[in-house]
Amino acid sequence: MFMTLTQLEYIVALDEHRHFVAASHQCFVTQPTLSMQIHKLEDELGVKIFDRTKQPVIPTEIGETIIAQARIVLRESQKVKQLINDQKDAMAGELRIGIIPTLAPYLLPPLYQHIRQKYPQLNLTIHENMTEELIRELKNNRLDCGIVVTPLNDHAIKEDTLFYEELFAYVSKKSVLVSKKYVVANEIDPNKLWLLEEGHCFRSQILNLCELRKKSDLHFQYETGSIETLKRMVERSDGITILPELAVMEFTAAQRRFVKKLKDPNPAREVSLVTHRDHIKTRLIKTLRAEVLSIVPQKMHKLNQKRVVEIAY
Repeated sequence: MFMTLTQLEYIVALDEHRHFVAASHQCFVTQPTLSMQIHKLEDELGVKIFDRTKQPVIPTEIGETIIAQARIVLRESQKVKQLINDQKDAMAGELRIGIIPTLAPYLLPPLYQHIRQKYPQLNLTIHENMTEELIRELKNNRLDCGIVVTPLNDHAIKEDTLFYEELFAYVSKKSVLVSKKYVVANEIDPNKLWLLEEGHCFRSQILNLCELRKKSDLHFQYETGSIETLKRMVERSDGITILPELAVMEFTAAQRRFVKKLKDPNPAREVSLVTHRDHIKTRLIKTLRAEVLSIVPQKMHKLNQKRVVEIAY
């Protein structure tokens, strides 16, 4: 029996897409080629990996076990090239990074500039998405690492804390809270609170922070996927939103007048560099970590008097 890494790549791709045409596009082959090679592998193994009578196609029970092992084999096979690069002391190859939308606008521009200048032979691939999807891509070996908010409480994922980002209230000039130095959770009218849409971990943290999950009479007027949109909606209404520290750091002096600290202990979110526990690009990921920390102010590296707000995944 002789199976190839290419065949393993094909069955992993088909498992991800559950569609032969989509899987063939990912693998840059024709659909008949991909289908033929998977059939050939099944004949060699003497089992059916996929149930083709279902739409979309799904793995058989034994197929799920084979695909899980294929992912391990493919991950291990990548170590050879990485070991050569490490031996050459070369910052080369590809680093596939995932990052959540509430961090990307503030971290990516300086991070990309630093890495491009210092490591021109390193190819960066950036995926911006919500945490759940990034973790799925990490587990499927489509990403090398992610920059997300933690803790995730996922035994398959390794978390390396980068920094702690304090959370601030941003109020409209028309808000009854505009004259306050501090804002406490029970002062926030839930019907004037602008939130990110469902799926964002930052939304979950704000709901926990403001204890809004216990209230059943919420009537949110609008939800968005952009922190920048939240800022503008507050400025044009009598509302309020909660913003992370990196977003506030970009404010003008005029905007800072409407930024209020949240009552002690100051709430914060924990930002970490996450990897699969079997990741292989140790040196590249260590370099990425150092570059992120060089961008973020030193005072954010430690929790100090802040408290981490829980995330409800």
